[in-house]
Amino acid sequence: MPTTNGNRRILDLKRWEFCAPSPAASAAGSFVASSRHFRQQQLFVRTQNEAYIYNPAEDGWITLPSAGLAAALAAGACGTAAAWSNGAATSGASLTATGGSTSTIVTNQTLARDLRGYRVHIIGGPNAGAVLDIVSNTTGTNATITVATQASAFTASTVYRLLTPTWYVCGNGSVAAASFRKYDYATNSWVTLANMPASFGTDAKLIATPSIVDNGFKQFLTGTASSGTATTLVHTGKNWSSNQWRDAFHVRITAGTGAGQVRGITANTADTLTVATWTTNPDATSQYAIEGNDNFLYLIGNNAVTLYRYDIAANTWSTITPGVARAAAPGAGMSGHWVHSVPATDWNVENAIINGRRIYSFRGAGGAVLDFYDIAANSWTNAVTYGPATETFTSGTKYALHDGVLYMQRDATGRWFAYDFARSEMFPWGTMLYPQGAAIVGDTAFDVIYEDGATDIFYVYMLLNTSNILLRQMVI
Repeated sequence: MPTTNGNRRILDLKRWEFCAPSPAASAAGSFVASSRHFRQQQLFVRTQNEAYIYNPAEDGWITLPSAGLAAALAAGACGTAAAWSNGAATSGASLTATGGSTSTIVTNQTLARDLRGYRVHIIGGPNAGAVLDIVSNTTGTNATITVATQASAFTASTVYRLLTPTWYVCGNGSVAAASFRKYDYATNSWVTLANMPASFGTDAKLIATPSIVDNGFKQFLTGTASSGTATTLVHTGKNWSSNQWRDAFHVRITAGTGAGQVRGITANTADTLTVATWTTNPDATSQYAIEGNDNFLYLIGNNAVTLYRYDIAANTWSTITPGVARAAAPGAGMSGHWVHSVPATDWNVENAIINGRRIYSFRGAGGAVLDFYDIAANSWTNAVTYGPATETFTSGTKYALHDGVLYMQRDATGRWFAYDFARSEMFPWGTMLYPQGAAIVGDTAFDVIYEDGATDIFYVYMLLNTSNILLRQMVI
Protein backbone atom coordinates (compact mmCIF):
# COMPACT_ATOMS: atom_id res chain seq x y z
CA MET A 1 0.00 0.00 0.00
CA PRO A 2 1.54 3.37 -1.00
CA THR A 3 2.78 5.62 1.78
CA THR A 4 0.81 8.79 2.43
CA ASN A 5 2.31 11.68 4.38
CA GLY A 6 -0.57 13.02 6.41
CA ASN A 7 1.42 15.61 8.34
CA ARG A 8 0.10 19.15 8.18
CA ARG A 9 1.72 22.41 9.11
CA ILE A 10 0.43 23.99 12.33
CA LEU A 11 -1.52 20.83 13.13
CA ASP A 12 1.70 18.78 13.33
CA LEU A 13 4.85 20.29 14.84
CA LYS A 14 8.27 19.32 13.54
CA ARG A 15 10.24 17.08 15.89
CA TRP A 16 13.92 16.16 15.96
CA GLU A 17 14.50 12.48 16.62
CA PHE A 18 17.64 10.62 17.64
CA CYS A 19 19.45 8.37 15.19
CA ALA A 20 22.42 6.06 15.73
CA PRO A 21 25.32 8.17 17.03
CA SER A 22 28.48 8.37 14.97
CA PRO A 23 31.41 6.26 16.25
CA ALA A 24 33.30 9.42 17.22
CA ALA A 25 32.48 13.07 17.80
CA SER A 26 32.66 15.68 15.07
CA ALA A 27 35.76 17.87 15.28
CA ALA A 28 37.09 21.00 13.63
CA GLY A 29 37.19 20.42 9.89
CA SER A 30 35.21 17.17 9.90
CA PHE A 31 32.38 17.00 7.38
CA VAL A 32 29.71 14.83 5.77
CA ALA A 33 29.44 14.36 1.99
CA SER A 34 26.26 12.84 0.52
CA SER A 35 25.84 10.24 -2.21
CA ARG A 36 22.61 10.64 -4.20
CA HIS A 37 22.48 7.00 -5.34
CA PHE A 38 19.73 4.68 -4.18
CA ARG A 39 21.28 3.89 -0.78
CA GLN A 40 21.89 7.60 -0.10
CA GLN A 41 25.02 6.73 1.86
CA GLN A 42 26.89 9.48 3.69
CA LEU A 43 30.66 9.78 4.03
CA PHE A 44 31.77 11.22 7.37
CA VAL A 45 35.42 12.27 7.28
CA ARG A 46 36.36 12.93 10.89
CA THR A 47 40.18 13.20 10.81
CA GLN A 48 42.91 12.89 8.22
CA ASN A 49 42.84 9.10 8.69
CA GLU A 50 39.38 8.39 10.09
CA ALA A 51 36.31 8.00 7.88
CA TYR A 52 32.93 6.27 8.17
CA ILE A 53 29.88 5.59 6.03
CA TYR A 54 26.41 6.13 7.45
CA ASN A 55 23.64 4.06 5.84
CA PRO A 56 20.29 5.76 6.52
CA ALA A 57 18.33 2.67 5.44
CA GLU A 58 19.83 0.75 8.36
CA ASP A 59 20.58 3.72 10.64
CA GLY A 60 24.09 2.37 11.07
CA TRP A 61 27.76 3.32 10.69
CA ILE A 62 30.76 1.39 9.37
CA THR A 63 34.47 2.23 9.49
CA LEU A 64 36.34 2.68 6.21
CA PRO A 65 40.02 2.14 5.46
CA SER A 66 42.25 5.03 6.52
CA ALA A 67 41.64 8.17 4.48
CA GLY A 68 45.39 8.88 4.49
CA LEU A 69 45.09 12.62 3.93
CA ALA A 70 48.24 14.70 3.99
CA ALA A 71 47.51 16.78 7.09
CA ALA A 72 45.27 16.96 10.14
CA LEU A 73 41.79 18.25 9.34
CA ALA A 74 40.88 21.81 10.21
CA ALA A 75 39.05 24.66 8.52
CA GLY A 76 39.14 24.17 4.74
CA ALA A 77 38.56 20.42 4.64
CA CYS A 78 35.54 19.49 2.52
CA GLY A 79 34.21 16.88 0.13
CA THR A 80 31.51 15.91 -2.34
CA ALA A 81 30.22 12.83 -4.16
CA ALA A 82 30.20 12.24 -7.92
CA ALA A 83 27.58 10.29 -9.87
CA TRP A 84 29.92 7.74 -11.44
CA SER A 85 33.11 5.83 -10.83
CA ASN A 86 36.26 5.25 -12.83
CA GLY A 87 37.29 2.71 -10.18
CA ALA A 88 40.78 2.80 -8.76
CA ALA A 89 42.12 4.83 -11.72
CA THR A 90 43.32 8.38 -11.10
CA SER A 91 41.85 9.68 -14.37
CA GLY A 92 39.68 8.73 -17.33
CA ALA A 93 36.01 9.07 -18.21
CA SER A 94 35.32 5.35 -18.62
CA LEU A 95 36.51 1.79 -18.05
CA THR A 96 37.00 -1.05 -20.55
CA ALA A 97 35.76 -4.60 -20.14
CA THR A 98 38.00 -7.62 -20.66
CA GLY A 99 35.22 -9.87 -21.97
CA GLY A 100 31.70 -11.02 -21.24
CA SER A 101 28.50 -12.63 -22.51
CA THR A 102 24.96 -11.43 -23.20
CA SER A 103 24.39 -11.09 -19.45
CA THR A 104 27.88 -10.60 -17.99
CA ILE A 105 30.58 -7.94 -18.14
CA VAL A 106 34.07 -9.02 -17.11
CA THR A 107 35.51 -5.80 -15.70
CA ASN A 108 39.05 -4.52 -15.51
CA GLN A 109 38.50 -3.66 -11.84
CA THR A 110 39.12 -5.32 -8.49
CA LEU A 111 35.65 -4.98 -7.02
CA ALA A 112 35.46 -5.29 -3.25
CA ARG A 113 31.75 -5.38 -2.43
CA ASP A 114 28.32 -6.39 -3.64
CA LEU A 115 26.91 -3.74 -6.01
CA ARG A 116 23.39 -5.07 -6.50
CA GLY A 117 20.94 -2.22 -7.01
CA TYR A 118 23.54 0.09 -8.52
CA ARG A 119 23.81 0.46 -12.30
CA VAL A 120 26.33 0.29 -15.11
CA HIS A 121 26.23 2.63 -18.11
CA ILE A 122 27.46 1.19 -21.41
CA ILE A 123 29.29 3.98 -23.24
CA GLY A 124 30.63 2.13 -26.26
CA GLY A 125 30.83 -1.27 -27.93
CA PRO A 126 28.02 -3.88 -27.83
CA ASN A 127 24.76 -2.61 -26.23
CA ALA A 128 26.04 0.97 -26.15
CA GLY A 129 23.63 3.38 -24.49
CA ALA A 130 22.12 0.85 -22.10
CA VAL A 131 21.85 1.79 -18.42
CA LEU A 132 21.53 -1.55 -16.64
CA ASP A 133 20.81 -2.62 -13.09
CA ILE A 134 23.55 -4.74 -11.56
CA VAL A 135 21.91 -8.07 -10.67
CA SER A 136 25.03 -9.47 -8.97
CA ASN A 137 28.79 -9.37 -9.16
CA THR A 138 31.84 -11.29 -8.11
CA THR A 139 34.63 -9.68 -6.14
CA GLY A 140 38.37 -9.64 -6.67
CA THR A 141 40.51 -9.08 -9.76
CA ASN A 142 38.62 -8.72 -13.08
CA ALA A 143 35.34 -9.08 -11.24
CA THR A 144 32.29 -10.08 -13.28
CA ILE A 145 29.07 -8.03 -13.25
CA THR A 146 25.79 -9.77 -14.11
CA VAL A 147 22.95 -7.81 -15.73
CA ALA A 148 19.70 -8.67 -17.52
CA THR A 149 20.25 -10.53 -20.79
CA GLN A 150 20.98 -8.17 -23.71
CA ALA A 151 20.71 -8.53 -27.45
CA SER A 152 24.46 -8.70 -27.97
CA ALA A 153 27.33 -10.18 -25.98
CA PHE A 154 29.60 -7.83 -24.07
CA THR A 155 33.20 -8.10 -25.25
CA ALA A 156 36.65 -6.64 -24.67
CA SER A 157 35.50 -3.65 -26.76
CA THR A 158 32.77 -2.79 -24.25
CA VAL A 159 33.34 0.63 -22.70
CA TYR A 160 31.42 1.34 -19.52
CA ARG A 161 31.23 3.40 -16.37
CA LEU A 162 29.96 2.31 -12.98
CA LEU A 163 27.11 4.42 -11.62
CA THR A 164 28.36 3.90 -8.08
CA PRO A 165 29.49 6.49 -5.52
CA THR A 166 32.89 8.12 -5.53
CA TRP A 167 33.63 10.71 -2.87
CA TYR A 168 36.23 13.41 -3.50
CA VAL A 169 37.91 14.80 -0.40
CA CYS A 170 40.01 17.94 0.10
CA GLY A 171 42.24 17.93 3.14
CA ASN A 172 43.24 21.28 4.57
CA GLY A 173 46.77 22.62 4.73
CA SER A 174 49.50 22.39 2.12
CA VAL A 175 49.45 21.30 -1.50
CA ALA A 176 51.43 18.18 -0.61
CA ALA A 177 50.76 14.75 -2.08
CA ALA A 178 47.57 13.19 -0.65
CA SER A 179 46.04 16.61 0.00
CA PHE A 180 43.26 15.60 -2.42
CA ARG A 181 41.98 12.03 -2.55
CA LYS A 182 38.93 10.05 -3.58
CA TYR A 183 37.19 7.12 -1.94
CA ASP A 184 35.80 4.69 -4.50
CA TYR A 185 32.92 2.63 -3.11
CA ALA A 186 33.04 -0.19 -5.66
CA THR A 187 36.72 -0.97 -5.09
CA ASN A 188 36.83 0.10 -1.42
CA SER A 189 39.96 2.11 -2.17
CA TRP A 190 41.38 5.52 -1.39
CA VAL A 191 43.25 7.00 -4.37
CA THR A 192 45.60 9.99 -4.32
CA LEU A 193 44.74 12.54 -7.01
CA ALA A 194 46.35 15.74 -8.27
CA ASN A 195 47.53 17.92 -5.39
CA MET A 196 45.27 20.68 -4.10
CA PRO A 197 45.51 23.84 -6.23
CA ALA A 198 46.37 26.01 -3.21
CA SER A 199 46.88 25.81 0.54
CA PHE A 200 43.54 25.99 2.33
CA GLY A 201 43.25 27.21 5.89
CA THR A 202 39.72 28.58 6.24
CA ASP A 203 36.26 27.24 5.43
CA ALA A 204 35.70 25.81 1.92
CA LYS A 205 33.20 23.85 -0.15
CA LEU A 206 33.74 21.29 -2.92
CA ILE A 207 30.71 21.13 -5.25
CA ALA A 208 29.66 18.56 -7.84
CA THR A 209 27.15 19.05 -10.68
CA PRO A 210 26.19 15.37 -11.17
CA SER A 211 23.85 13.80 -13.72
CA ILE A 212 22.31 11.55 -11.06
CA VAL A 213 20.16 13.20 -8.40
CA ASP A 214 18.13 11.10 -5.95
CA ASN A 215 18.90 7.86 -7.82
CA GLY A 216 17.71 9.04 -11.23
CA PHE A 217 19.14 11.03 -14.11
CA LYS A 218 18.33 14.70 -13.68
CA GLN A 219 17.41 15.63 -17.24
CA PHE A 220 17.00 19.31 -18.01
CA LEU A 221 16.02 18.58 -21.61
CA THR A 222 15.47 15.55 -23.83
CA GLY A 223 15.02 15.43 -27.59
CA THR A 224 16.00 13.88 -30.91
CA ALA A 225 18.77 15.41 -32.99
CA SER A 226 18.24 16.62 -36.55
CA SER A 227 21.87 16.02 -37.50
CA GLY A 228 25.41 16.27 -36.23
CA THR A 229 29.06 16.64 -37.17
CA ALA A 230 32.29 15.50 -35.53
CA THR A 231 31.89 18.18 -32.82
CA THR A 232 28.21 19.16 -32.89
CA LEU A 233 24.67 17.99 -32.26
CA VAL A 234 22.00 19.94 -34.13
CA HIS A 235 18.31 20.12 -33.18
CA THR A 236 16.64 22.27 -35.80
CA GLY A 237 13.81 24.46 -34.54
CA LYS A 238 15.23 25.09 -31.08
CA ASN A 239 15.61 28.65 -29.79
CA TRP A 240 18.25 28.34 -27.10
CA SER A 241 20.01 31.40 -25.77
CA SER A 242 23.64 31.69 -26.79
CA ASN A 243 25.85 29.49 -24.58
CA GLN A 244 23.12 28.77 -22.03
CA TRP A 245 24.32 25.14 -21.80
CA ARG A 246 28.06 25.88 -21.76
CA ASP A 247 30.19 24.03 -19.16
CA ALA A 248 27.30 23.56 -16.71
CA PHE A 249 25.85 20.61 -18.64
CA HIS A 250 26.77 17.57 -20.68
CA VAL A 251 24.82 15.87 -23.46
CA ARG A 252 24.29 12.10 -23.34
CA ILE A 253 23.14 10.13 -26.38
CA THR A 254 20.48 7.85 -24.93
CA ALA A 255 19.44 5.93 -28.08
CA GLY A 256 20.01 5.77 -31.81
CA THR A 257 23.26 6.51 -33.59
CA GLY A 258 26.09 7.20 -31.15
CA ALA A 259 24.18 5.89 -28.15
CA GLY A 260 26.13 5.85 -24.90
CA GLN A 261 28.40 8.78 -25.64
CA VAL A 262 28.67 11.58 -23.07
CA ARG A 263 30.26 14.93 -23.91
CA GLY A 264 30.54 18.20 -22.04
CA ILE A 265 28.90 21.11 -23.84
CA THR A 266 31.52 23.77 -24.60
CA ALA A 267 29.23 26.20 -26.48
CA ASN A 268 25.81 26.44 -28.10
CA THR A 269 23.88 28.51 -30.58
CA ALA A 270 20.10 28.61 -30.95
CA ASP A 271 19.95 25.03 -32.23
CA THR A 272 23.49 23.57 -32.08
CA LEU A 273 25.52 22.10 -29.24
CA THR A 274 29.32 22.11 -29.56
CA VAL A 275 31.23 19.32 -27.84
CA ALA A 276 34.57 17.53 -27.90
CA THR A 277 34.95 15.18 -30.87
CA TRP A 278 32.41 12.35 -30.99
CA THR A 279 33.51 8.78 -31.51
CA THR A 280 30.39 8.32 -33.67
CA ASN A 281 28.70 11.41 -35.07
CA PRO A 282 25.02 11.79 -34.12
CA ASP A 283 22.34 11.90 -36.80
CA ALA A 284 18.56 12.21 -37.07
CA THR A 285 18.07 8.98 -35.08
CA SER A 286 20.11 10.15 -32.09
CA GLN A 287 18.04 10.72 -28.97
CA TYR A 288 19.75 12.87 -26.35
CA ALA A 289 19.46 14.21 -22.82
CA ILE A 290 21.07 17.33 -21.36
CA GLU A 291 22.18 16.70 -17.76
CA GLY A 292 24.54 18.10 -15.16
CA ASN A 293 28.21 18.01 -16.15
CA ASP A 294 29.55 14.89 -14.43
CA ASN A 295 33.16 15.73 -15.11
CA PHE A 296 33.63 18.96 -13.15
CA LEU A 297 33.96 19.77 -9.45
CA TYR A 298 34.15 23.34 -8.13
CA LEU A 299 36.13 24.52 -5.09
CA ILE A 300 35.39 27.81 -3.34
CA GLY A 301 36.38 29.35 0.00
CA ASN A 302 39.71 29.75 1.80
CA ASN A 303 38.95 33.39 2.62
CA ALA A 304 39.50 34.21 -1.05
CA VAL A 305 37.38 34.99 -4.10
CA THR A 306 39.37 32.52 -6.23
CA LEU A 307 37.34 29.78 -7.92
CA TYR A 308 38.93 26.45 -8.87
CA ARG A 309 37.64 23.66 -11.10
CA TYR A 310 38.69 20.02 -11.06
CA ASP A 311 38.45 17.87 -14.20
CA ILE A 312 37.77 14.27 -13.10
CA ALA A 313 38.68 12.61 -16.40
CA ALA A 314 41.95 14.54 -16.75
CA ASN A 315 42.79 14.64 -13.01
CA THR A 316 43.74 18.30 -13.27
CA TRP A 317 42.90 21.53 -11.44
CA SER A 318 42.42 24.88 -13.15
CA THR A 319 41.76 28.39 -11.90
CA ILE A 320 38.58 29.95 -13.30
CA THR A 321 38.60 33.65 -14.20
CA PRO A 322 34.98 34.85 -14.07
CA GLY A 323 33.87 37.79 -16.18
CA VAL A 324 32.53 39.33 -12.97
CA ALA A 325 34.53 38.34 -9.91
CA ARG A 326 33.09 37.56 -6.52
CA ALA A 327 32.93 40.85 -4.63
CA ALA A 328 34.25 39.57 -1.29
CA ALA A 329 35.75 36.42 0.13
CA PRO A 330 33.62 33.87 1.98
CA GLY A 331 34.66 32.87 5.49
CA ALA A 332 33.69 30.58 8.35
CA GLY A 333 30.18 29.18 8.02
CA MET A 334 30.04 29.69 4.23
CA SER A 335 27.90 27.53 1.95
CA GLY A 336 28.21 26.23 -1.61
CA HIS A 337 25.41 24.37 -3.42
CA TRP A 338 24.60 23.55 -7.04
CA VAL A 339 20.89 24.37 -7.38
CA HIS A 340 19.17 22.07 -9.85
CA SER A 341 15.57 21.26 -8.93
CA VAL A 342 13.65 24.46 -8.18
CA PRO A 343 10.07 23.67 -9.27
CA ALA A 344 9.12 27.25 -10.18
CA THR A 345 8.17 27.69 -13.84
CA ASP A 346 10.60 30.52 -14.55
CA TRP A 347 13.54 28.34 -13.46
CA ASN A 348 12.64 25.71 -16.07
CA VAL A 349 12.05 27.70 -19.29
CA GLU A 350 14.01 25.78 -21.93
CA ASN A 351 15.65 28.74 -23.68
CA ALA A 352 16.37 30.60 -20.43
CA ILE A 353 17.19 27.73 -18.09
CA ILE A 354 18.16 28.65 -14.52
CA ASN A 355 18.15 25.21 -12.86
CA GLY A 356 21.55 23.59 -13.18
CA ARG A 357 23.40 26.81 -14.06
CA ARG A 358 24.04 28.32 -10.64
CA ILE A 359 26.15 27.65 -7.57
CA TYR A 360 24.78 29.61 -4.62
CA SER A 361 27.01 30.56 -1.71
CA PHE A 362 26.34 32.37 1.54
CA ARG A 363 29.55 34.14 2.43
CA GLY A 364 29.36 33.33 6.15
CA ALA A 365 32.07 35.16 8.14
CA GLY A 366 29.41 36.57 10.46
CA GLY A 367 27.41 38.10 7.62
CA ALA A 368 24.16 37.48 5.72
CA VAL A 369 25.35 38.07 2.15
CA LEU A 370 24.39 35.57 -0.58
CA ASP A 371 26.11 35.35 -4.00
CA PHE A 372 25.74 33.00 -6.93
CA TYR A 373 28.06 31.86 -9.71
CA ASP A 374 26.49 31.32 -13.15
CA ILE A 375 28.52 28.46 -14.62
CA ALA A 376 27.40 28.99 -18.22
CA ALA A 377 27.99 32.76 -18.11
CA ASN A 378 31.18 32.33 -16.02
CA SER A 379 30.13 35.24 -13.86
CA TRP A 380 29.27 36.00 -10.23
CA THR A 381 26.13 37.86 -9.18
CA ASN A 382 26.98 39.50 -5.88
CA ALA A 383 24.79 40.31 -2.90
CA VAL A 384 21.52 38.73 -4.05
CA THR A 385 18.57 40.73 -2.77
CA TYR A 386 16.44 38.67 -0.40
CA GLY A 387 14.37 39.23 2.71
CA PRO A 388 14.90 39.80 5.53
CA ALA A 389 18.71 39.27 5.17
CA THR A 390 19.32 39.84 8.87
CA GLU A 391 20.41 36.42 10.15
CA THR A 392 24.18 36.01 10.05
CA PHE A 393 26.22 32.82 9.73
CA THR A 394 29.65 31.76 10.93
CA SER A 395 31.42 28.73 12.45
CA GLY A 396 29.07 25.86 13.29
CA THR A 397 26.57 26.57 10.50
CA LYS A 398 25.21 23.48 8.69
CA TYR A 399 23.35 23.23 5.37
CA ALA A 400 21.10 20.73 3.55
CA LEU A 401 19.61 21.35 0.08
CA HIS A 402 16.37 19.84 -1.16
CA ASP A 403 14.67 20.85 -4.43
CA GLY A 404 14.26 24.63 -4.23
CA VAL A 405 14.98 25.14 -0.54
CA LEU A 406 18.23 25.37 1.43
CA TYR A 407 17.87 24.44 5.11
CA MET A 408 20.47 25.79 7.52
CA GLN A 409 21.30 25.82 11.19
CA ARG A 410 22.82 29.09 12.33
CA ASP A 411 26.14 28.51 14.11
CA ALA A 412 25.59 26.28 17.16
CA THR A 413 22.42 28.06 18.25
CA GLY A 414 20.07 25.29 17.11
CA ARG A 415 18.03 27.89 15.22
CA TRP A 416 17.12 26.68 11.72
CA PHE A 417 16.11 28.66 8.64
CA ALA A 418 14.93 27.80 5.13
CA TYR A 419 15.97 29.83 2.11
CA ASP A 420 13.54 29.58 -0.83
CA PHE A 421 15.43 30.20 -4.09
CA ALA A 422 12.36 30.93 -6.23
CA ARG A 423 11.06 33.48 -3.74
CA SER A 424 14.45 34.90 -2.69
CA GLU A 425 13.21 34.77 0.87
CA MET A 426 14.46 33.38 4.16
CA PHE A 427 11.97 31.72 6.51
CA PRO A 428 12.28 30.56 10.12
CA TRP A 429 12.30 26.76 10.29
CA GLY A 430 12.19 26.06 14.00
CA THR A 431 14.78 25.34 16.66
CA MET A 432 16.73 22.22 17.54
CA LEU A 433 16.59 22.18 21.35
CA TYR A 434 19.29 19.62 22.17
CA PRO A 435 22.54 21.15 23.51
CA GLN A 436 25.60 21.18 21.28
CA GLY A 437 29.32 21.44 21.90
CA ALA A 438 31.49 24.28 20.72
CA ALA A 439 30.73 25.69 17.27
CA ILE A 440 33.25 24.30 14.78
CA VAL A 441 33.93 24.73 11.08
CA GLY A 442 32.76 21.76 9.00
CA ASP A 443 29.37 20.98 7.47
CA THR A 444 27.81 17.88 9.04
CA ALA A 445 24.20 18.25 7.87
CA PHE A 446 22.69 16.24 5.01
CA ASP A 447 19.36 15.21 3.52
CA VAL A 448 17.72 11.82 2.94
CA ILE A 449 14.57 11.05 0.95
CA TYR A 450 12.13 8.20 1.54
CA GLU A 451 10.50 7.31 -1.79
CA ASP A 452 7.38 5.21 -2.27
CA GLY A 453 5.85 5.60 -5.71
CA ALA A 454 4.87 9.23 -6.11
CA THR A 455 5.39 9.95 -2.42
CA ASP A 456 8.65 11.61 -1.34
CA ILE A 457 9.26 12.22 2.36
CA PHE A 458 12.27 14.37 3.03
CA TYR A 459 14.42 14.42 6.19
CA VAL A 460 17.16 16.79 7.31
CA TYR A 461 19.90 15.11 9.36
CA MET A 462 22.62 16.75 11.44
CA LEU A 463 25.60 15.69 13.52
CA LEU A 464 25.71 18.21 16.34
CA ASN A 465 28.70 20.49 16.73
CA THR A 466 31.55 18.78 18.63
CA SER A 467 29.39 15.72 19.25
CA ASN A 468 28.59 12.24 17.99
CA ILE A 469 24.83 12.81 18.37
CA LEU A 470 22.93 12.44 15.09
CA LEU A 471 19.40 13.81 14.80
CA ARG A 472 16.88 14.02 12.00
CA GLN A 473 13.70 15.97 11.33
CA MET A 474 10.96 15.38 8.75
CA VAL A 475 10.19 18.29 6.48
CA ILE A 476 6.45 18.95 6.63
